[in-house]
Amino acid sequence: MMTKEERYKQLLPQAQSLLSGETDLMANMANISALLHRTFGFWWTGFYRVCGDELVLGPFQGPLACTRISFGKGVCGSAWQREETIVVPDVEKFPGHIACSSESRSEIVVPVRKDGKIIAVLDIDSEKLGTFDDVDRKYLEEICQMIG
Repeated sequence: MMTKEERYKQLLPQAQSLLSGETDLMANMANISALLHRTFGFWWTGFYRVCGDELVLGPFQGPLACTRISFGKGVCGSAWQREETIVVPDVEKFPGHIACSSESRSEIVVPVRKDGKIIAVLDIDSEKLGTFDDVDRKYLEEICQMIG
């Protein structure tokens, strides 16, 4: 069985191929969320787009989600505000966590930048505690750089 890092290394060329030559942001977010979701079996995988002073739900895989998130609110809004990836081993311990579903137990949110400006965030949730770590951070940040 492959390690998580080996799966990411195998996934990177697939992601690059999917994004190569495609300039439509929504199409790219849709394909990347599907690729990550299918590869890792995450509980929820998707994007929130920056629209004014809030994040608006974009392409995703998984159950229904919150539609709008304010700047600085929850893990997604905090990652946008801090302009950095946030890894949350236990969402119950994150101050101000927005519980779109009680089944979400851990989360990672990675900003997507274009021309140095955050245009979206990649949000991935797991129904298990402690799913995400620095391996996820490293490769998901690399994938998000490809999108922007």
